[in-house]
Amino acid sequence: MTDHSAVGPYTDCRKQPAKAAEKIGNQMRLTTTLSAIVAIGTCLGPNSLCAQSKAIDVNKSSLKIRVFKSGAFSAFAHDHEIQAPIAEGKIDSSDNSVQLRVDSRKMRVLDPETSADKRAEIQHTMQSAAVLDVEKFPEISYQSTTVTSRGENHWEVRGDLTLHGQKQPVAVQVSLQDGHYRGSASLKQTAFGITPVSIAGGTVKVKDEVKIEFDIVAAN
Repeated sequence: MTDHSAVGPYTDCRKQPAKAAEKIGNQMRLTTTLSAIVAIGTCLGPNSLCAQSKAIDVNKSSLKIRVFKSGAFSAFAHDHEIQAPIAEGKIDSSDNSVQLRVDSRKMRVLDPETSADKRAEIQHTMQSAAVLDVEKFPEISYQSTTVTSRGENHWEVRGDLTLHGQKQPVAVQVSLQDGHYRGSASLKQTAFGITPVSIAGGTVKVKDEVKIEFDIVAAN
C-alpha cells in the first residue's frame, strides 16, 4: 500500500511554482488593463496629450471681409466684399488655440456688381497708405488667448488681432459642422488706426465697423 502522506509534501512543492506563475500573470493583466485605462483617459481628457496641432487647409478655407456703405448718397454706392486668403495657420486642440496669418498684399476686392475699372480703383485705395498700407504692414495675424464653450460644437474665441501694425482684442463666435469651423466677428477700423474712406465731401463713405466671415478646415 502506498503511503500518500509521504509524497504529500512533495506534491505541494510542485504546485507552488504554478500558483506563483498564475499570480504573476494576474498582476500583469491587471497592470496592462490599468495602463490602457490611463492611456484612454489621457487621450480623452480636457488637456489631451494625444491631441495634435493641425495645420489649416488654406486651399479649402476662406476668409472674407464685408465693408458697408453710409452717407447721404450711399444709395448710389456699393457695399464691398473683400477676399483675404489665409497664408497659414493652425488649430491646436491640446490647448484649445488657433492662430492664422493673412498676407494683406494678396487681399482682393470682389464686388461683382461693380465694373472692372471701379474694382481696380477700390483695390488700389484699399492697398494704399490711406487704408491698409500693405507695403508697410504686409501681415495680418490672429492669435487666440481663450476659448469658451457655448454649447455643443459652439465656442466663443477671444484673441489678439494684429492689423495695420496695431494689436487689439477681438472676440469671434465659432461653430463646427461637417469639419468646417465657421463664424464671424465685427471690428472698427478706427481701433486699428485706419480712417474709413470718404469721398464726395463725405456724402459717400464706408462705415467704421466691418464684418469678418470665415470658413476654416483643418488639414488631414
